[in-house]
Amino acid sequence: MLDGGVLHIQTPIIRDAAVEAALGKVVWLKMECLQPTGSFKIRGIGLLCQELKSAGCTRFVSSSGGNAGYAVAYAGRELSLPVLVVVPSTTDDSTRRQLALMGAEIKVAGNVWDEADVEARKLAADGGAAYIPPFDHPTLWRGHSSLIDEVAGSHGKPDLVVVTVGGGGLLCGVLEGMHRNGWSEVPLIAVETAGAESLHAAMLAGKAVELAEITSLAKCLGARRVADAALDWTGKHPVRSVVVSDDSAVRGCLEFANRHRVLVEPACGAGLSLIYEEAECLAGAERVLVVVCGGIGVDIDQLNGWIAQTGTRP
Repeated sequence: MLDGGVLHIQTPIIRDAAVEAALGKVVWLKMECLQPTGSFKIRGIGLLCQELKSAGCTRFVSSSGGNAGYAVAYAGRELSLPVLVVVPSTTDDSTRRQLALMGAEIKVAGNVWDEADVEARKLAADGGAAYIPPFDHPTLWRGHSSLIDEVAGSHGKPDLVVVTVGGGGLLCGVLEGMHRNGWSEVPLIAVETAGAESLHAAMLAGKAVELAEITSLAKCLGARRVADAALDWTGKHPVRSVVVSDDSAVRGCLEFANRHRVLVEPACGAGLSLIYEEAECLAGAERVLVVVCGGIGVDIDQLNGWIAQTGTRP
């Protein structure tokens, strides 16, 4: 466990002179990709796991083969508690190896996350373990909100915040932190990829809807239904939904890697693509905060595969 009794670190905020010159703006990149687990997820999941252990929990069960599952596995290792991660059959071998190296037991169930989640909840209930959700829980949002406290404490208030959205856990946490720090009037851009735009669909419908399937390669944005709380926030805060292509998301990953020598998943590249493509939605803001959410599901071979798959060019 890290100093201060938490499982996450205070991540740096960096700037990119070339991007700022092109945009004519100050851009703050909040580097959540540098967390011990590679993504922001450990903020909320670490907090929830710590609270559950304090309440007497002796075992964790997760339903995510991605960043959430890895964060639970990391928390279990740091807290000396066993972890079972239920993954769908589509979870790649690399991710399964990373989970196993972190000490987690792995069970395969179903072909998509929703089916793995049903099995995880059942196993947790039958075995007396604590089920750790990947995005839909108030304690997760409270933990994620700490990243905004860090920005407010060191840099002050931006004019615009850019966040990518999967199930909506990061969005809920960021907005909770924004309101706690007096940023209630600061607009937020919620970025999704085409084929995984569950928040966008819900905002158009005025209610939560379930996508028929996830077709985007940004699998970490692959929640077919966004958390109800995320949709609720769109009625209480100026939130603009932006949907980008897989090609833009991969180009965002490639540009970020070339500029900062750090790999992130397309789920993160989707948000980054706005600054690299000088998106119109950034107009009017002098200071832009981009949450670089990160992700463990990437290596150089995978990035090259996405580049080939989408035909992306720098």
